[in-house]
Amino acid sequence: MRPGGAPLALLASLLLLLLLRLLWCPADAPDSSRLLMEESREATHGTFAALRTLSNRAIPVPSTTNSTDLKEESLQLSEKCTKLHYGFKALPNQTKGYSEDDYLRIITNIQSCPWKRQAEEYENFRAKLASCCDAIQNFVVSQNNTPVGTNMTYEVESKKEIPIRQNIFHMFPESQPFVEYPYNQCAVVGNGGILNRSHCGAEIDKSDFVFRCNLPPTTGNVSKDVGSKTNLVTVNPSIITLKYGNLKEKKAVFLEDISTYGDAFLLLPAFSFRANTGTSFKVYFTLKESKARQKVLFFHPKYLKHLALFWRTKGVTAYRLSTGLMITSVAVELCENVKLYGFWPFSRTVEDTPVSHHYYDNKLPKRGFHQMPKEYSQILQLHVKGILKLQFSKCEVA
Repeated sequence: MRPGGAPLALLASLLLLLLLRLLWCPADAPDSSRLLMEESREATHGTFAALRTLSNRAIPVPSTTNSTDLKEESLQLSEKCTKLHYGFKALPNQTKGYSEDDYLRIITNIQSCPWKRQAEEYENFRAKLASCCDAIQNFVVSQNNTPVGTNMTYEVESKKEIPIRQNIFHMFPESQPFVEYPYNQCAVVGNGGILNRSHCGAEIDKSDFVFRCNLPPTTGNVSKDVGSKTNLVTVNPSIITLKYGNLKEKKAVFLEDISTYGDAFLLLPAFSFRANTGTSFKVYFTLKESKARQKVLFFHPKYLKHLALFWRTKGVTAYRLSTGLMITSVAVELCENVKLYGFWPFSRTVEDTPVSHHYYDNKLPKRGFHQMPKEYSQILQLHVKGILKLQFSKCEVA
């Protein structure tokens, strides 16, 4: 060994460590002792510091070629991803005050961590959903769970009831119609503009069961991004009123549009508001008279009430849950593996590219009706915990 070789090597190591520390800690980051105190407090009590830490500090991706350095940085990445997991567990219920920029930085960090399904987390969450809501038995109104003579209480207008007589009873399936439960791979397809140019269509169509929301377009050029397979699609009664003229002069257009969904179930909230009942029943009789392939189902109001209470305990206190969160909750109970596409409540991507609200238009929802940031925070937590998987970007094309 050359004289002075060891000191030079030591000096080089110290310089490398200093460089790594400068890369790891931005100038405005808290000092190490303060950071340790914050992380300790997060794990014990759960404060906003968890979200602040996740949004301010990007996770480094291993970039060196030296095997020792690569192992060290891989270990750092693993530790950081673990902190990300526990940081999300420590998130408080209220995420009010965090901007779109904060969420996009958090999502960038999440994307840096490899996703892995966590069977124990999944089973625990599924058991909690089953205990409160039991989608397997109660998701839709059936002759099994709603006998003749029942006074059905509306979901939102809880002081109002509708008596279930023979004429209404015969509109219900005998039992829950999902005969192949549990489905292995399910896709819940939201309508976010993030789906445009995603090339996710083929991957979605390979799923065993595909859920969609509010009669979105699936034919033509969009199919390569959103797929065409549909097993269940929700229908907001306002669409029937506004787009299809309450099935009077535009009934033929409605029947032509829904024919693109094949043998799918059409799911309507007939018993959420009294105003929805007549419109939902009209959809049922229109399909029956035309001998359409699709079958009509109705959300059970008791299931939706219990589901709203479940999410309320987690901080989602909006006037009403979004259809996307309702269907995601159902999918976790009905399916072994759940993947979400098109769930993106932001105006741009993490690369700062503008995104339309829907993949087919840019019509924004009514303000104050849903709590999209809070709902999305909950869905992000399910992703980080390995309960379901969120598709954030383009799909890999075989």
